Amino acid sequence: MSLERTLQQRSNTSCELCSSIEKLAVYNLPEAKEPNDKLALYACNICVQQMDDAEQIDANHWRCLNDSMWSEHDAVKIMAWRMLNRIKADWTQDLLGMMYLEDDLLELAKAAGDGEPEADQLVHRDVNGVVLAHGDSVVLIKDLKVKGSSLIAKQGTAVRNIRLDHENETYIEGKVGPTRIVIITDYVKKI
Repeated sequence: MSLERTLQQRSNTSCELCSSIEKLAVYNLPEAKEPNDKLALYACNICVQQMDDAEQIDANHWRCLNDSMWSEHDAVKIMAWRMLNRIKADWTQDLLGMMYLEDDLLELAKAAGDGEPEADQLVHRDVNGVVLAHGDSVVLIKDLKVKGSSLIAKQGTAVRNIRLDHENETYIEGKVGPTRIVIITDYVKKI
């Protein structure tokens, strides 16, 4: 029986991560020297794109891992563990705290470098020390004058869908009204 047919039967012809039934294909873990059902899973196009490109990750899409992380299949557990480590959010840390992988699977899951702290990685933190991630929402804790304009961003203003500055850990970008501004993290609190 072909690998794809085996995975289709195993997954009931749905994505083994998010349960989607559209645009499905075999996804081989990068460590798989030869394709086999132990190191492959059946995944939708959305999951595959986000597993392969960290810039494409939509944290809300991966809330499905709450269910799929309990899969009996090694490849599904490994990718669930990796994606939970790639998404820096409180809920992912909670799920990682509940998840259990045998030592050999954990070693294989870590082979891609996930779960390891990066020495030169910038960490953006709000005024309370809470780690901020791309797409988070924050609230201003102080009135801020916006340089180059007459705009004053008022205390209590919510700034949604922030973007992190990849060169400076104290800067984030967000929209206040119609204007996109740079905000210093010392003046925001995560919602």
